[in-house]
Formats: sequence, structure tokens, C-alpha cells
Amino acid sequence: MNRVLTTMDDSFFYDIHIFCCVNQRVAGHPRGDCASRGSIDLHAYLKERVKSLAGLGRVRVNQAGCLDRCELGPVLVIYPQGTWYHYRSRDDIDEIVSRHLQEGQLVTRLVLRHDASRPPVQAGQA
Repeated sequence: MNRVLTTMDDSFFYDIHIFCCVNQRVAGHPRGDCASRGSIDLHAYLKERVKSLAGLGRVRVNQAGCLDRCELGPVLVIYPQGTWYHYRSRDDIDEIVSRHLQEGQLVTRLVLRHDASRPPVQAGQA
């Protein structure tokens, strides 16, 4: 298994630590929020997917409050790399699990750059 994106370093408590924003704002807030875009259910799905897999090392999936990328949500960040992803569906979560966590590769179509002002365009969108 390719472990390019993980540390497997005993100095870290977790090899991989994933934070999923589940912040909820007042309805109609101009920045929006991740919860209204499905992050709560998708976080639960990610957590179950990770628990069902063997061989990933010490992985923790946590809920997070606002990660201050509201307009780009839902978002998650994976440490220790600090890789940010935008996701919309279980299929996106499955791809992050298989490509990033299992194969050690970035899911480039979902990566959020540090200077992103809107979510990446995904297949089938204009």
C-alpha cells in the first residue's frame, strides 16, 4: 500500500486526523454553512467508511465547528498534510477514502487551494 500522504510517525497520536466542518449558521446567513449542505450526514458516512477499513493505521474522523471556508462547503481537512477537500456526496467521500487514505494520492478534482474563492468545478457541472 502506498503511504505517501501519511506519516506513520510514532510522534503523532494519529497517523491521519480528519476534521469535517459541521457548523450550522442562522438560516439565510450570507456565507452559508456546511451543515445545510449535508456535512452532518456525510461526516457520519465518512466515519463509518473509515471504521470499516483495515490497514489505514491510526485514523480519527472528527466533527469540527466552523473552519472559516463557509462559501466553499462542505469542507474537510486531513492532517498531517493539511489537505483541504470540498465534497458533495457519498461518491466524493468514497473517492477521498480510496484515493487519499488508501492509495496515498490527492483527489485533485476536490482539492481546495488555499486561495480558493469557490468550490472546484466537478464533472457534469458548468
